[in-house]
Amino acid sequence: MTTETRGDARVLGPTDGKSFWQPVPANGFIRNLLSDQSVASVGKFSLGTQTVAPKSFIREHTHDRNEEIIFVVEGKGFARLDGVDHPIEKGSCVFIGHNRKHHFLNPNDEPLTFLWLFLPGGLDGFFEEIGRPRTPGEPAPAPFARPGDIAEIEQRTVFGWTDGSFNETK
Repeated sequence: MTTETRGDARVLGPTDGKSFWQPVPANGFIRNLLSDQSVASVGKFSLGTQTVAPKSFIREHTHDRNEEIIFVVEGKGFARLDGVDHPIEKGSCVFIGHNRKHHFLNPNDEPLTFLWLFLPGGLDGFFEEIGRPRTPGEPAPAPFARPGDIAEIEQRTVFGWTDGSFNETK
């Protein structure tokens, strides 16, 4: 007699998952959807969405142990990969291998929202650690600073290198 093992199965609604407001310079918010921790997956991953506020950006950085896939679901902007700007818009998909410099910019008046898949996972924990809890539908808070120990958090979590020249007053 063979015992069949089965993996987890999960369906999330449009407001399910933990959501967090993000500090400057990205502003906006993230929504952590699924991870190997939440669904007992065989493979390690994290999946979520990020909405970058108008006229905001995600600092240039690398991930030394992770690969990332971005799929744009709303808005327009730029993916800067190794210093080269690539226009992205709804339907665009970006793959970023480990140790590749990347930077997402939203110079527009509308939010830029994308789905991210992070392998082998961990981005969800970073976002939770630096963000503030968000309830869907609530108004955005005033822009707020990153934690004072952001460099330690980045090094401890999923980052290889981050642009240390960012100045919140720019």
